Amino acid sequence: MSFARTSRRWLRTTVVVAVVTVAAACSFGSATADPGPWWHPGKGLTWQWQLHNEPVDTSINAQVYDIDLFENPASTVKTLHEQGRKVICYLSGGSWEPYRPDAKDFPDSVKSGPVPEWDDERWLDIKQIDVLKPLMAKRMDLCRQKGFDGVEPDWADLHKQDTGDLKITAADQLAYNRMLAGLAHDRGLAVGLKNDLDQVSTLAGLFDFAVNEQCFEERATCEQLKPFIAADKPVFHAEYKLKLADFCADSARLGLSSIRKNRDLDAWRETC
Repeated sequence: MSFARTSRRWLRTTVVVAVVTVAAACSFGSATADPGPWWHPGKGLTWQWQLHNEPVDTSINAQVYDIDLFENPASTVKTLHEQGRKVICYLSGGSWEPYRPDAKDFPDSVKSGPVPEWDDERWLDIKQIDVLKPLMAKRMDLCRQKGFDGVEPDWADLHKQDTGDLKITAADQLAYNRMLAGLAHDRGLAVGLKNDLDQVSTLAGLFDFAVNEQCFEERATCEQLKPFIAADKPVFHAEYKLKLADFCADSARLGLSSIRKNRDLDAWRETC
């Protein structure tokens, strides 16, 4: 279960990630990345994740910032770029949020049952790709217009969630995730795979980075993220309950970019 949400966004993350483009020594590129005209981050980048208590604290010493698409203006992205960072936008790809400025654009036909713990929000019927694709495209257009370098669509694992009467299969999720990746790349944006551990081996070649919550707390599932690291792609990882001493050694062994965060994803963090 994802806890990456600000107040109501605990389990998700409409994220914007920012990376420091420091000097030629770091390069921030992946030697094995596909040659598309978008940012290809390399493994081992440091990161900050703030989806709550805006304005974003831009003083954190991190190469990558992950912030909300709608809650942050283009000026915040510009400030981070001027500090030598890259920025990724967080958005929800699998749920309808009534408080978003584009909420009225989603027809009732794609809204399913309530998201547990957020009864005013609804799961999206991702089988209706033809309906959702232009809506997600508009969100990624906004990402690009604000100057973000990448996008992290949340709820990329509905086939593993308690979606009630909405039956989503692994094949449905693969098709939808591939559609999201295509939209991002068509706009010159890097794209991250959020959680969805059982499909990492299939999707690591298409996605440019991974964002994971609590893989050490959840029975050491971090091993499933190895395909990203093997391809020199970063895994941006966060734990909430565990202390640094509980996971940092294993994180270093695997090559993850790990931090400890509060569950509401404010500016506070601890680093390995």
